[in-house]
Amino acid sequence: MAQDTPKTTKQWNVSSHDGSQGFDALKYTEQDVPELGHSEVLVKLHAASLNYRDLIIPQGKYPFPVTENVVPGSDGAGTVIAIGKQVTRFKPGDKVVTLFSQEHIGGPLNHSNATSGLGGPRNGTLRSVGAFNEQGLVHQPSNLTAVEASTLSCAGVTAWNALYGSTDHQVAPGQWVLTQGTGGVSIFALQFAKAAGARVIATTGSRDKADVLKKLGADHVINYKDNPQWGQEALDLTGGIGVDHVVEVAGPKSMEQSLKAIKISGIITIIGFVGGFTKDQPGFIECLNNYCTTRGILVGSRKQMEDMCQAIEANPEKLRPVVDTKIFKLEQLKEAYEYQWSGKHFGKVCIEIA
Repeated sequence: MAQDTPKTTKQWNVSSHDGSQGFDALKYTEQDVPELGHSEVLVKLHAASLNYRDLIIPQGKYPFPVTENVVPGSDGAGTVIAIGKQVTRFKPGDKVVTLFSQEHIGGPLNHSNATSGLGGPRNGTLRSVGAFNEQGLVHQPSNLTAVEASTLSCAGVTAWNALYGSTDHQVAPGQWVLTQGTGGVSIFALQFAKAAGARVIATTGSRDKADVLKKLGADHVINYKDNPQWGQEALDLTGGIGVDHVVEVAGPKSMEQSLKAIKISGIITIIGFVGGFTKDQPGFIECLNNYCTTRGILVGSRKQMEDMCQAIEANPEKLRPVVDTKIFKLEQLKEAYEYQWSGKHFGKVCIEIA
């Protein structure tokens, strides 16, 4: 390791993820930087961003495996400060962004790469310095700041995968795309869809946020609080044909309406469950009756992330990440968690690290 490499890193750890402590399970300490492996890259992290997944892990609500005392956070951007002996993809000084699933390089998801996620099975990005395998990083888009780039790893790639990840259902000009809410995935999906020439119906429960969605390019905005049967309204907006793509982030509470909105042979990409997960959800017969494809995804591959980064560089104004106006410091992580949990944010909640 280089002589000027930091000896310590300031980091957060999730000391418990059974829900007994809530966000108080987050502990902030200074630890030694471990010795760098031959295939690893040491990154000085400049920024990170939060996802719903990060918030529910310390609350005991995450339904997938989490390593004890894990460093949280999957999304981060920084500068390479040292490389292992066998590293060929990066050099010191390169600006990089983390890949969510560290072993999902390309092709379909499998058990091995599905269990390589940062901030869950593996130590994540909410620290000042971190070592990552060189295969689990991509070059930062040259037109983005570190804060903007830190939003890409999970929300950006997930939205890209939702619209481009299925060979038979890639978004195309003139198609209808339905997005839900104003979280990171939904806003990225709106931007990607509009850049592709599609028409977007966005939902929100806030009249103020509806105005911002329109400014971002949404063709129609439906307030799901004013109209709980928003699926029928979306269907009507398409002339009764239905939308081609639904980016489903809310879960069982909205799936019933998504099925009402989808066209025959359309696709509903199931991403998350920010609305909670309950048993009163559509089942087999509802999916069959709508003659559509439902597809669950886990973020996406490095190849998809690289394709997305190229698109962002080629469309610097249309595809600039939307960052919430309130940005937190690393030591303010608990406040950032509380802020995002309150639902007051618009776009990505970000952390400045260094």
